[in-house]
Amino acid sequence: MSIQSTHFFFIFFILQFLQLITTFCHCYTPIQKPVEYPCLPPHNSYPFCNTSLPFKTRAQSLISLLHLDEKIQQLSNNASAVPRLGIPPYEWWSESLHGISYNGPGVSFNGTIESATGFPQVIVTAAAFNRSLWSAVAAAVAVEAVAMRGAGQAGLTYWAPNINIFRDPRWGRGQETPGEDPMVTSDYSVAYVRAFQGQNRPVEDTYGRRRRVLSDDDGDRLMLSACCKHFTAYDLEKWGQFTRYNFNAIVTDRDMADTYQVPFKSCIQQGNASCLMCSYNAVNGIPACANHDLLQKARNEWNFKGYITSDCDAVATIYEDQKYTKTPEDAVAAALKAGTDITCGTYMSLHMMSAFKQDKVSEEDIDRALLNLFTVQLRLGLFDGELARNRFAETGPQDVCNSEHRKLALEAVQQGIVLLKNEKKLLPLDKHLVSSLAVIGPMANSTNLGGTYVGVPCNPISILEGLKEYVNTVYHAVGCQDVSCNWKADFAEAVSVAEKADYVIFVAGLDLSQETEDLDRNTLLLPGYQMELVLSVAAVCKKPLILVLTGGGPVDVSFAVGDPRVGGVIWIGYPGETGGTALSEIIFGQYNPGGRLPVTWYPESFTSVPMTDMNMRADPSRNYPGRTYRFYTGDQIYRFGYGLSYTSFTYKLLSAPRRLSLRGPTSKAARQRKHMLYQTGKDNLDYVYVDEVARYCGSLRFEVEISLTNNGDMGGDEVVLLFAKASKRIEGSPERELIGFERVHVKSGGSGQTRFKVDPCEQFSTVDVSGERILLIGDHILKSENIEHVVSIEMI
Repeated sequence: MSIQSTHFFFIFFILQFLQLITTFCHCYTPIQKPVEYPCLPPHNSYPFCNTSLPFKTRAQSLISLLHLDEKIQQLSNNASAVPRLGIPPYEWWSESLHGISYNGPGVSFNGTIESATGFPQVIVTAAAFNRSLWSAVAAAVAVEAVAMRGAGQAGLTYWAPNINIFRDPRWGRGQETPGEDPMVTSDYSVAYVRAFQGQNRPVEDTYGRRRRVLSDDDGDRLMLSACCKHFTAYDLEKWGQFTRYNFNAIVTDRDMADTYQVPFKSCIQQGNASCLMCSYNAVNGIPACANHDLLQKARNEWNFKGYITSDCDAVATIYEDQKYTKTPEDAVAAALKAGTDITCGTYMSLHMMSAFKQDKVSEEDIDRALLNLFTVQLRLGLFDGELARNRFAETGPQDVCNSEHRKLALEAVQQGIVLLKNEKKLLPLDKHLVSSLAVIGPMANSTNLGGTYVGVPCNPISILEGLKEYVNTVYHAVGCQDVSCNWKADFAEAVSVAEKADYVIFVAGLDLSQETEDLDRNTLLLPGYQMELVLSVAAVCKKPLILVLTGGGPVDVSFAVGDPRVGGVIWIGYPGETGGTALSEIIFGQYNPGGRLPVTWYPESFTSVPMTDMNMRADPSRNYPGRTYRFYTGDQIYRFGYGLSYTSFTYKLLSAPRRLSLRGPTSKAARQRKHMLYQTGKDNLDYVYVDEVARYCGSLRFEVEISLTNNGDMGGDEVVLLFAKASKRIEGSPERELIGFERVHVKSGGSGQTRFKVDPCEQFSTVDVSGERILLIGDHILKSENIEHVVSIEMI
């Protein structure tokens, strides 16, 4: 990047570092400044302050009053004030991935609110496979955001969630995502965005009791703004000579249609997201933030209503890293004309005037971006004057880190933790029979278990502290001084404490020194000498060792899977501030684990696959195994959706159809397309294009009803996963596809039921090489645990 861009990041990180120092050390108590709002007297008579007018009219009125230089200074995340109109500066960049985070400059923990609830990292919450939980977490984070806004410590626009597909297990930011499945990621995005933006609540509740009259725009009003990121095909930080700044993601139409774009389409169409963030990388040769077809597809085909921001300094990378343009002016012009409304950074505000003077952009181009930006601010009520200021009267510090939110954070961890091995029912432990416990590992006594994009947690509990609540005698040894584990100096102490204890819990795995933003892994093995230490400790344990794994990315722990000296394996990911409590409750049977892996766990041999290969589908001709459970054909340590319980469940199919009839297309061209044959080996397979039969798809929809019986002596949650696949597969179609999931609680010895709504045109279909969705005529197989059921589709 240029010196200018480098300075931007250097200054930002210095400021963040200083903020952290003052936050944790409480070196001073700053003077709290009141939040400034537009449209307060004497500046409240402008038409853009008139709340009875439509949002668009108000936004256009405001734009018409701005001078060109004032307009350009709005194109940065740190939008400048316009004092003559009574408009204060506004910071667009706040972060709320799994709690209010200090990563964005819009958030400060220096004030009356010094912490915020630290929910588990997204990959852990996703492992719960529970939409209502996802909504509850997002709603709780939103309440804390509103409270912090009222205290002058946060903005209204947040750049979350991260809904990129976790395509490669080495990706350092995979922990921030809901995993590898497009459906799960889509459903998470919808649950998060709607709850966070306040769209699951009545308008009166969202905007306060002072609103007596609702306008036609109220359906578009927002409590907060969420942002779907990073658009699109972004899942590489650093691999060899490639970085996220210079990487060109070569993606087929097929993969784009059924994998990379699926969550973004859902986030916009079903989630009604008000922000979209374009990514650093190029997509098929065009930088994402300069990709007109990509960005306008969201607006014109998906009906996106919001603003588009670049990732931080991603407009600069168009020129400086991607070398896509010849000048900075060309870069800002390309981004603006493509549809990028605002840049995180200063590149647009620095170079847009020059681009205008060179006739590379017009004032109309700038006005179009401002219309999107101001409309979102108006939807947030930012220009509602006294109403805006009063909106936060009922929220405050008492709504942050409260008992309800901490209880929810604990529940989210409990539901997300995955039990991977439980040899001879070693777990749960009976605290009355455990006289001593050894807790070993560099992360065992850490409270820094939140992963990326964290804030200042309320009251973090380490794993060691949590376990001490159950056992009086607890020995502790780090074994390794840090997670990298490059020295063996502390091995002897770890072995010594293991020999003394009844049971040993070893906390291994990853932290942010191994995987994070701007850092991918080179290996899937445990870092350094961790594996050797685990085996050394396991060799002296009186009882089989319990291995606890931290980290967001999959780890090759095949050494532990088949070793009887390792009796239990538990994945906790990055559990956040309540992780120590949640893990302890699971180990000692206070909670029955029911989480499932949202990603495939690959063997170390997978690292021979280039991270730069974006193809999802396997290609035997070049020994390419494919990616994710939908297409991967190689060996695996643990499959997608894997997870154990302390009890067992029996599934029974109660209802599902055997045969479905689909009326054929009526036009001559459609009939000709219907009768085309797709060659797959020796088989000729009939199929129809879904868009040709869309009007008839409703007649195919049906429900699948499944009952569950809990056969054990402990109540628990069961995640029911429903998969589908065609009995005869077109080349390149998924090995199987998740079409439904529900989390069901069943009491000991009891039964429960769940239903899945199935739309065959949507969920039985696949995409062809051009990205068009097609539905195979014939047999389709539904599968869930021990259930396998065939549904046949015929044409009439």
